[in-house]
Amino acid sequence: MARKTCYPIVPDYASPPGATLAETLEARNMTQAELAERTGRPLKTINEIVKGKSAITADTAVQLEKVLAVPAKLWLQLEANYQEALARDREARVHEQQAEWLKSFPLAEMAKLGWIARIKSVSAQVAAILTFFGVASVDAWQSIWCRRLESSVAYRRAATFELNASAASAWLRQGELEALAVECSPYDEKKFLQALMTIRGMTKDPVATFAPATKKLCANAGVAVLFVHELPKAPVSGAAYWLNSKKAVIQLSLRYKSNDHLWFSFFHESGHILKHGKRDFFLEGLPASAESSEQEAWEAEADEFARDFLIPPEGWDEFVADGVFEETTIDRFAKRQRIAAGIVVGRLQHENRLSHRTQLNSKKVRLKWAGE
Repeated sequence: MARKTCYPIVPDYASPPGATLAETLEARNMTQAELAERTGRPLKTINEIVKGKSAITADTAVQLEKVLAVPAKLWLQLEANYQEALARDREARVHEQQAEWLKSFPLAEMAKLGWIARIKSVSAQVAAILTFFGVASVDAWQSIWCRRLESSVAYRRAATFELNASAASAWLRQGELEALAVECSPYDEKKFLQALMTIRGMTKDPVATFAPATKKLCANAGVAVLFVHELPKAPVSGAAYWLNSKKAVIQLSLRYKSNDHLWFSFFHESGHILKHGKRDFFLEGLPASAESSEQEAWEAEADEFARDFLIPPEGWDEFVADGVFEETTIDRFAKRQRIAAGIVVGRLQHENRLSHRTQLNSKKVRLKWAGE
């Protein structure tokens, strides 16, 4: 008569496979010595498996299948579950010691924006942050993200702002995740320049018009344009980098909440994409103390590109020569240039051609995120 097959119940929690083996032997009235003889394994090996001191190997699992009629894959699954549980327990103990690192992130704001889940457990929250960054440890986060910040070659940070590296890296990572999902054609410099010419003519349009149009035009040229909500203590206005040799990224925030700053940042980052290396990383918001002469030159080039692309030098020189900067003259000049009047005001303020830095701010369009 055929032997009745009886599989042990596999629990949904991790327990040492030896415990299940002991229960199976007891159900069959089989001693460890008899199992050792039937499998050809030393009694010491069987005893160590039962006590949880030794793991069930693939060979042992196959032998147990023959002797006990319990599929090898069940023994191996039990072993895998148990080893995973041990690894997670070791990791959780390490994560518990990383509470201070966790506090450096604006967790509440990140959760509010839907970037991460808010978790009470310190170890689980650390794990969630590491998953968000796509790294396995805090050391790996420091190696990748802190190095990226430190090696950034674009700086435009007001000294009055405090930069939190954790917050800045979170802002960048969210942009990277969003950029991965943006479908782009392979990068084409000619198409990108053509797109920029079209976009320049949209600076007068409302956000609902220019934002999707800008994204579409740039994606067709191989550049993913992202608008990513800024975070506390991360005074970053923009970033430019390459995901790969065929896909560039321009990441923008609304740090200054006005259209002149947003458009200058967009064309500034575009200048980096057009003029500088694909392996370099450009972040607007780090202290200027780390700049080298080469980095300063790159930054100046990007500034010059944005300035002259938005308002060609010949037109600007003629306008400022008159020295009359009133609302009506600014409106007429902006109309001739086919750009937003706020851009003209922003440049006049930047060059100290107005009596104070807030004069004619009413010509600027104030920007805000949906829901604010």
